[in-house]
Amino acid sequence: MTTRLTIDRFEGDRKQVAVLLTDGGDPINFPKALLPKGAKAGDILSFSIEKDAGTTAKVADQTAAVQADLKKTDPGGDIKL
Repeated sequence: MTTRLTIDRFEGDRKQVAVLLTDGGDPINFPKALLPKGAKAGDILSFSIEKDAGTTAKVADQTAAVQADLKKTDPGGDIKL
């Protein structure tokens, strides 16, 4: 899926947050550091967004492995503070 967003303005400390607008006028806050060099208010950006099923499955497997390791040392029961 490809979408276009317009840089409306920059906000925040040192203007590090770009406010991007969709065609419908919905704002999206985006880190200025991730924009192309020299991008400025009024520029129109093209974004390509896709689901990465392979990496999603890999992270899920890694998370399950960490949880299994933690479960080995979990004595069970309630945590006492």
